[in-house]
Amino acid sequence: MSRFMTFELPNLGYAYDALEPHLDALTMEIHHSKHHQGYTNKLNAAIAGTEMEGKSIEDILASHMDNGAVRNNGGGFYNHTLFWSSMSPNGGGAPTGDLAAAIDASFGDFTSFQQAFAQAAMTRFGSGWAWLCQTDSGLEICSTPNQDNPLMTGIGCGGTPLLGLDVWEHAYYKKFGPGRGDYIAAWWNVVDWGAVASRMN
Repeated sequence: MSRFMTFELPNLGYAYDALEPHLDALTMEIHHSKHHQGYTNKLNAAIAGTEMEGKSIEDILASHMDNGAVRNNGGGFYNHTLFWSSMSPNGGGAPTGDLAAAIDASFGDFTSFQQAFAQAAMTRFGSGWAWLCQTDSGLEICSTPNQDNPLMTGIGCGGTPLLGLDVWEHAYYKKFGPGRGDYIAAWWNVVDWGAVASRMN
């Protein structure tokens, strides 16, 4: 292990109970302090003493998919960091401005986008993520298994992730049980569209 930790668990920017009643405090605390902390620790261990140390997580994920520990834990670190920062106690509603226009251009309207995104999340077999990405041709929706994400070469949309939804069971099972659809429906109420819009090029 190196003398310093390259990556640190990010602060949520809100309390564990701040997304109630949509997402429960116990799940948020375990998800952040146990699962995400675990990915962070294992990522640091995997890159310690290698040429990856000191690189951005985006650079690491783009070029080290052959390393299982880096792929799984680096993906877990990046995906969850994006996930937390895409939610807010003041979230919900619909996007505005350039993001709204891009969604309309790519999917017809916001409702159609929500339906397509929810379908990607519902049909991801087992554990994984649903994504909204910006690509050269516009916005695209895709899903990826495990902790893979579209920053990895040849995975998913192949664009810049704007929004990601965790559909691993640990993200929702304590509150929703097997009701992944109920979790997705509740999650829309906390999406921070301003944060999502800020990731657009």
